[in-house]
Amino acid sequence: MSDTLIIGGGVMGMMMAWQLAEAGQTVTLLERGQCGREASWAGGGIVSPLYPWRYSSAISSLSRWSEGEYPRLAEALKEATGIDPEYRQKGLIYLRVEDEALALDWARTQHKPLEVIGREALYAREPHLAAGHQQALWMPTLGSIRNPRLGQALRARLLAHVRVEVREGCEVQELMIGADHHVTGARLVDETVSADNVVVCGGAWSGRLLAAAGVLLPVRPVKGQMMVFNPVAAGLCSVDEPLLSRVVLCDGRYVIPRADGRILIGSTLEHQDFDKSTTAQARESLHASAASILPALGELEPEHHWAGLRPGTPDGTPFIGAVPGLHGLYVNAGHYRNGLVLAPAATRLLSDILLGRESFMSAQAFTPPGVEIATALAS
Repeated sequence: MSDTLIIGGGVMGMMMAWQLAEAGQTVTLLERGQCGREASWAGGGIVSPLYPWRYSSAISSLSRWSEGEYPRLAEALKEATGIDPEYRQKGLIYLRVEDEALALDWARTQHKPLEVIGREALYAREPHLAAGHQQALWMPTLGSIRNPRLGQALRARLLAHVRVEVREGCEVQELMIGADHHVTGARLVDETVSADNVVVCGGAWSGRLLAAAGVLLPVRPVKGQMMVFNPVAAGLCSVDEPLLSRVVLCDGRYVIPRADGRILIGSTLEHQDFDKSTTAQARESLHASAASILPALGELEPEHHWAGLRPGTPDGTPFIGAVPGLHGLYVNAGHYRNGLVLAPAATRLLSDILLGRESFMSAQAFTPPGVEIATALAS
C-alpha cells in the first residue's frame, strides 16, 4: 500500500507525484490512458495566464511562484531524463489591448516588467506581423514550454523513480470510503488500490469521479481547438531565421513559436461536454486568426489540427486542498486554461498541505467544496 494514491496522470498529477516522492512518500499514480496525453498535451505551453491582470490576487501568487520555478524544473528534467522540455524565455507581445491602463497598473503592483512599445520597436522584434499596428504591450520575461515534451519528461522521470509506481490504462470506477468517512483508495474494474491518502488530479473528469462520493465539484470540460503550421517545411523561413520568435496575443488568440520553426495558433472556447472532435468551423476561424496576426500563414495549410478538454470552473479558480468531511481525500483540479503555468505552485501548495508543512501562501481561496458530503453519505 502506498502513502498516497494520485488519480490522473496529466502534468498536475505527475508533478504532484514527483513532489511527494521527493519528500519521501511512496506514490501510486493511476491514469486511464497514457500520462500527459489529455489537456496537458493539447495546450499551447504559455507559462502565464493570457491576460494576467484580469485574474485574482490568489491566481497571481500561484502564477508568480510557478514562473520562477519553471527554468529550474525544466533543467532538472532535462538532466534527469535527457528530454528537453524546451523552456524558452523570449517574451510576449500583446496587440490591441483594451484595458492597457489596468495592465500597466497591475504590472507596477506585481513588479512585473511590462511596457508600451511603439511601431518601430514592435516590428523590429517581429517584422512579419501584419501591418498597421502602432503600438503594443511588451512583457520580456514571459516564458513558454513545449508541453508535450514536458509531459514526456515528467513521465520518464516518474517511471525511473524508486518511490513511484505509474499505472496507465487504469480507469477508476469509484473512490473507496470507509465507515469513518475516510477515503482508503480507489476501485478499478477488477481490483482495488489502497493508500493512506488519495489525490484527485483528473482534470475535466474530476467532477464526475467526486460526484459519486458526494462531492459536488463544479468542474466541467471546456473544449479548445488548436492548429500548428510548419513554415520551415513550406520554405517560408528557416530554423535560424524563423517567421516568429515570440509569443503574440491578439484579440484573445495567440501564436506560439517552437524551436523547430513551427507555429501554433489557439484557441477556441467551446462548451461541448466531453466531445474532443475537431470542426471545420474552428479550423476556418483559427486559420483566419493566424493570418490576421501573421499574413504569411494565410496561404499555408495547417500541419495538424486537434482538440483538448480544459477543466473549467465557474470563475476560473481551481480547487486545491483537502475535501472537508472526507478524511484523506485531496483535490487539485479545475485550473481551466492555466493548468500548465500553475502546476508547479499548485502541486507544491497541496504537497505542503498533505505533508503538514508551512507553505509559501494560503490555500484558503482554493478550498474544495464539502457541504454536500454529509447529506450524500447519509442517504
